[in-house]
Amino acid sequence: MTSDVVSAEEKTTRPARTSSAQEQLAAAMVAQAQEQGLALTPDGLLKQLTKTVLETALNAEMTDHLGHAKHQDEPGRVGRNKRNGVRSKTVVSDAVGEVEVAVLRDREGSFDPVIVKKRQRR
Repeated sequence: MTSDVVSAEEKTTRPARTSSAQEQLAAAMVAQAQEQGLALTPDGLLKQLTKTVLETALNAEMTDHLGHAKHQDEPGRVGRNKRNGVRSKTVVSDAVGEVEVAVLRDREGSFDPVIVKKRQRR
């Protein structure tokens, strides 16, 4: 048997290539975007995905900074620092261009985000 020819028996006994969870998630997002008529271009799905990832990371940073999740304030907690709304910020990405992101604030102004630093645009 040559290396170019693979019998039907060998095809059925070979383990199928399993896709990773990330690949499956990406395929599901692309399918959903196509169903909704959203373009897959940088102005479509990629821009929306970038915005969602950045805002989710910022929310996780705020949760870590404050020590509790949104609406999960613990009674008897020392300190009065809480979430205090959001401000809009435009971040420029090489891949998708300008993305409008909602950056969280805290009452004491001590939140210093890492993923999108203060005064950072790119």
